[in-house]
Order: sequence, then structure tokens, then C-alpha cells
Amino acid sequence: MDLFGETENWETKLKPILKKYKHKKHPLDYQNTYQLLVMVVLSAQDSDANINKIAPALFEKYPTLKSLSKADIDTFISYISKVRNYPTKAQWLLEIAHTIQNDNDIPLTMSGLTALKGIGRKSANVILRETEQPAEGIIADLHVIRVAPRIGIIKESKDGNKVEKDLMQALPKSIWSEIGMAISFLGREICRPKPKCEECLLTEICLYYNTVVLKN
Repeated sequence: MDLFGETENWETKLKPILKKYKHKKHPLDYQNTYQLLVMVVLSAQDSDANINKIAPALFEKYPTLKSLSKADIDTFISYISKVRNYPTKAQWLLEIAHTIQNDNDIPLTMSGLTALKGIGRKSANVILRETEQPAEGIIADLHVIRVAPRIGIIKESKDGNKVEKDLMQALPKSIWSEIGMAISFLGREICRPKPKCEECLLTEICLYYNTVVLKN
């Protein structure tokens, strides 16, 4: 088996998790694209659960980009002060709100999103997937960074952008939109730092399971 070759039929091999997680909503509990955008920026280096906790009060106070664009920074910060790196994220979000102004004008392309402060490729890929736009890349969050090499799709790297690039080379574009989130959900639920291999749908094709678990 050519573990890192482009000849691998990963679309077929990954079908069990694509089927299980297809169209499953991201763990961020957003109600619209504006909320998704704000929550994605806030969630960098923080947990989705923490962002979900502060979101209701935040969006009651600032229900739209327009209202956020008029926010006083000190008042705004009081709503996000439990978020990691909140002073910088506050500046980013107010700048985004001033730049875009209207919820309907939120860009839904990779180039449009990554031009905004605080939005990298990972965040943009999440927003594109959740808003059902054509995929321009693959979500490579911390779960994907851990799990994709473990399965054997790519070689290990701590660099999210490299992981995404390697995945884009290894996987057909037809599954880009869903595969990142499917691997992420697998990582959240089963392929934890200490994996629950006995519950996994991919043991038959998994590099880690076949080379480490079965040999111990």
C-alpha cells in the first residue's frame, strides 16, 4: 500500500466518515452568517464551548454588523473578556464591522474572507463550508492536524497551512467541502489524543491502527 501516494483512493476509503458527518453543523452554535463570522474569529486558540457560552449576551447586545460597527470598544470588550486574546480580537472584529457594515455584504470567497483581520484559511474554510459555498480548500483545525497523519492520508506536520496543502494534493476536490469537518468530528469524538480505536469506522484503512495498535 502506497501510504502517501496520490494513487490512494481516499474518497472511497473515507466514505464511512463522509457519510456519518455529512452536513453536520459546526459545533459553534451560530444562527446566521454574521454570528458565524464573529464566533469563528473569537474561537481561535479558544474552545467552541466557551464561545457558545458568551454568544447569547453578545448577540443580544450586537445583533448585526451595523450595531457592532457603532460599538464602544470598552463596552464590547466587557462581553468578550472571557475569551482568550480578547483585546486583539475586539480590535479585529470592530475593524471588520467598520469595513463591511452590512450582514449581507459579508464576503463568501476565500480571498474576500482572508482579507479580513483575524480570518485565516482555516476560519475561511469553516465559513465557506457552513454557508454551503464551493470549497476553495480543506478545513485543517487542530483535530485534523492530529488525525489526518494518523489515518495515513498525509505526513505529520504541526503547520495547519501545510496540512491543508498536503490534504488538497492527496484528496479529490469533490470531497474538499466535507472531509475537513468529517475528520475534525472524528477527532473530537473518537480519534482523541488517546484514540478510541474500537469505536472507529476507519480501522480497516487506518495507518495508526494497522501499524501500532494491532502490533501491540
